[in-house]
Amino acid sequence: MQELTGLTSAEVQVRVHQGLKNTEPKPLTKSTGRIIAENVFTLFNLINVVLAVMVFTTGSYKNMLFLLIATVNTLIGIFQELRSKRQIDKMALLSHSSITVIRNGKAESIAPAEIVEGDTLKITLGDQLPVDGKIIATQELEVDESQITGEADPITKAVGDSVTSGSFVVSGNAYVQVTKVGDATFVNSLTAKIKPTKQNNSRLLRLINRIIRILTIIIVPLGAILLASRFFHGVGYNQAILGTVAAMMGMIPEGLVLLSSVTLAVSAYNLARQHVLVRDLASIETLARVDTICLDKTGTITTGKLQFKELQLATNNYSTTEVSAILGSLVNGIADTNETAQTLQQHFTEHPYVVSHVVPFSSARKWSGAELGDTGNFALGAPQFVLDLTPAQREQVATFAKAGNRVLALVQADHMTTTELQGTRLLAFILITDVIRPDAESTLEYLRNQGVTVKVISGDDPTTVAQIARATNIPGWNQLVDMSQVPDDADYRELTNRYKIFGRVKPDQKEQLIKALQANGHTVAMTGDGVNDILALRQSNCGIAMASGNESTKSIADFVLMNSNFSALINVLKEGRRVINNIDSIASLYLIKTMFSVMLSIIFLFLAKDYPFEPIQLTPINSLMVGIPSFLLALAPAFHPIKDRFVAGITGISLPSALTVVINILVINGIGALLHWNQLQLSTLSVLITGFVCWQALILVSRPLNPYKSTVVLSSIVLFLLTFIFLRHFFGFASIFSWPLGAVGLVLILLINPLFLGLQRLVDRVTPVVQTWHHQLQHRFARSK
Repeated sequence: MQELTGLTSAEVQVRVHQGLKNTEPKPLTKSTGRIIAENVFTLFNLINVVLAVMVFTTGSYKNMLFLLIATVNTLIGIFQELRSKRQIDKMALLSHSSITVIRNGKAESIAPAEIVEGDTLKITLGDQLPVDGKIIATQELEVDESQITGEADPITKAVGDSVTSGSFVVSGNAYVQVTKVGDATFVNSLTAKIKPTKQNNSRLLRLINRIIRILTIIIVPLGAILLASRFFHGVGYNQAILGTVAAMMGMIPEGLVLLSSVTLAVSAYNLARQHVLVRDLASIETLARVDTICLDKTGTITTGKLQFKELQLATNNYSTTEVSAILGSLVNGIADTNETAQTLQQHFTEHPYVVSHVVPFSSARKWSGAELGDTGNFALGAPQFVLDLTPAQREQVATFAKAGNRVLALVQADHMTTTELQGTRLLAFILITDVIRPDAESTLEYLRNQGVTVKVISGDDPTTVAQIARATNIPGWNQLVDMSQVPDDADYRELTNRYKIFGRVKPDQKEQLIKALQANGHTVAMTGDGVNDILALRQSNCGIAMASGNESTKSIADFVLMNSNFSALINVLKEGRRVINNIDSIASLYLIKTMFSVMLSIIFLFLAKDYPFEPIQLTPINSLMVGIPSFLLALAPAFHPIKDRFVAGITGISLPSALTVVINILVINGIGALLHWNQLQLSTLSVLITGFVCWQALILVSRPLNPYKSTVVLSSIVLFLLTFIFLRHFFGFASIFSWPLGAVGLVLILLINPLFLGLQRLVDRVTPVVQTWHHQLQHRFARSK
């Protein structure tokens, strides 16, 4: 093949200045600045700063401790996301491949982003084209355009033919002149049609954000009214400010937001260490909720490699040993570079015959051949292209194919040219199979046991795909359909209900199948590696790309499996379930404080009393009863199927606990009025009882207890009580060992559980009635409209 000089350095610079340079692949993670900004500039941080300024005016600087805690929380969030980003970016660098370009008459290796329009690329076996171009010189070039068309057959390219970004070289080599770069390439023009983001499918995060939006509406006006009421009732400036700030702090569940984001960031970091890149943290939750996963055969269930299975002798003129020697000489002498040839070269290593008059493989001919010394002409290829098959032979080939084999025929020919074979006689059938990933069967079994339905969508023959599905024990492997025979107006919802195996699927049909599954009420994950998968990946609830796939495909997927390791899906599913199950349980802890703070704020609007807490007195509750234990519990294994206990936790734990706190504080104020307690004693007993109510809730959300959870629960109450002994002056507590405060406190602690259980039963009875009223009002409103 002729050598070319390519562009000069000066010509490259001119094109760069003209904007004719290829683009960088889209980053898989947020920028550092965006991570910092999203964690720092939040509504809750703004409220905390305003409240800190209010406290500063009172001169009680220790009550500004909450600002330090909010800052630490923000730094933890930033640190975890940046740590996850660094790990993911480091892994992403490993997936970037270089390309050979001819410049100044010399070959050099550059990053795809450095290619300019007019460059001359040298492409060989295994290369993937990052740009569009035109062949200017070639030597038996064949490309796989399955990532674009969905068709697996190699396509021969001649001088003057166009090649498209996303194509793989499967045989031969060529020089390509670049005609389109950047957004103008086929891949990027297709990607541009995709919406940059798809709807956040995280139910948990949506629910948390909805609660935050509601609280945002409540906090500021309620806090302002509470402050005004304090002044109206004659409460002093300092106490009015500190009480109002304590109430507003209690309403803010900032730890819940932090818990969700940090837990997801930790999961992303853990997955990155297992060579799984996570582009969107919410996707971890989404995949855990998936009930249907659509797999491509090649590259997912199989490795994309081939293996020799069997040689079926079909002649009495040669022995098996002699046929093996002929086949070894043929495949090694021709030296084709396609996957099939390389598989046979690795198995048939003996090649005693001298090879001459080589006819290399061509996808147009479907065979290759050569003359082996004085033995004769031999050819290897698709049976129907090298033989006039007899009915018996045709049936035999069909039987082999139905068993999931690729079938080749080795023939001897009387005469052979570059275009035809004459007088062929069958020597043997060679059976080749796809290499099934060693972890495929166990991974599919795990998904099946977790209630996830598996469907296989492939561009290959449905019979072949079905046999691979059978080999990996996919239920319904015999429920197959050839999508090339399906009319355009077919009912895809019915198809997805009826079939499990979809063969000869075109790219646009993949997207329609995903839409149909979603229309049938399923949460769908899609795996893919080609440009033809882009629309389906984006349409799916959760897109999973293999690292061996196209850069544009990886850029829009939610997950990238860096080792193309199918079993990594188990780890992703487990991480998602751990996050959801733990946050589902723990969230109710944060909402206790929010609920009783709102209730107490409304009650104290009408009382000429100081608010029962100061900001600093909430710190032991926030940190030791809720914050620290919840983060430790969120990291505990919890891989069981998702039960969506978030709302149940609110009605079953948060609301009864909040009511328990409110009733106890009202009782404490009543007893304090009779015994003439001061504000210090009232606040001390209020914090103590509130802490024990939260501790009971902590026990409830930790069930079932194990040694790890028990240690967290017991440590929290011990540290909480120690603050009343060693740090009581700092936090503003009276001695809990004094009479009668200690005795009253002990009695109230013993009554917490019976009171909670009674309120829990009451809430359980009232909730259905309220829900019924709510539905009736919605129905009446809908009818009136």
